[in-house]
Amino acid sequence: MRRPLQVTLLVLSGLGLLHASLFTDLCLRYVKPGMRPLLIASGFVLLVLGIVEAAARERRGDRDEQGRHGARTHGAGPHNPPEHTHGHEPHPRDDDGHGTGHHGHDHAAVPRVAWLLLLPALSLLFYAPPALGAYTAARQPAKVIAEQDGFDPLPKTSPLPITLTDFTTRVQQDRSLAIKARTVEMSGLVTPVPGGGSWDLTRIIISCCAADAQSVKVRVYSSSIPPANTWVSVTGNWHPGGKLGTRSAPVALDAQTVKRIQRPSNGYQDALPFPSR
Repeated sequence: MRRPLQVTLLVLSGLGLLHASLFTDLCLRYVKPGMRPLLIASGFVLLVLGIVEAAARERRGDRDEQGRHGARTHGAGPHNPPEHTHGHEPHPRDDDGHGTGHHGHDHAAVPRVAWLLLLPALSLLFYAPPALGAYTAARQPAKVIAEQDGFDPLPKTSPLPITLTDFTTRVQQDRSLAIKARTVEMSGLVTPVPGGGSWDLTRIIISCCAADAQSVKVRVYSSSIPPANTWVSVTGNWHPGGKLGTRSAPVALDAQTVKRIQRPSNGYQDALPFPSR
């Protein structure tokens, strides 16, 4: 790979990382907030490396030019004329000092496929992929919820703010049936399900980055189905079925109200909503 392409990749990658992590919060679409300082540091490192490499290349070019000028003038005089090339120019050399080969074929030329390496860097600058949503959630099973030994009494608040994970454990593991007849409030994004008549309220959870994403889902029965990927706050009661407090009980809700909300800042956690950004 020729050095100009290396410099371009380093600078564009550094600028892309800084754009996504320092100047905007686009990086939070793909990683947890704790990773943001590392991305900012990586962006600065790549940018500095690109600038240093460009400066070093410029200095090498100046030295090479001085060396060629000295070779042409050294020893030239009436009794020692410069060498003749017999009409042939020496093979040009690239920045790495390699000849361009014979018969006009450039062995040091950059493969066309190498230019594709610019696309990820440019995408961070000009088109950042959207956050994970219904497309991802619809193609993976719900996250397995760990067994819980005991449960604290539920607050008397109504509607009761609760996470999707807590609702799931109360429905399928709490033998005290504390969730029965309680009006709860949950928030998440809308994931369509085949057949219609219901949809999944979903929270996508990431441990490190988007590659390890898992989904927590609650089936919602309502009079209308909101558009996919819409963030909503839902109030309602447990949808009866099976035996409450066991695995046979459906993790489902009969919705009373469905209200659109903005995506919360903790959108990649199954937590009570924080103020949105």
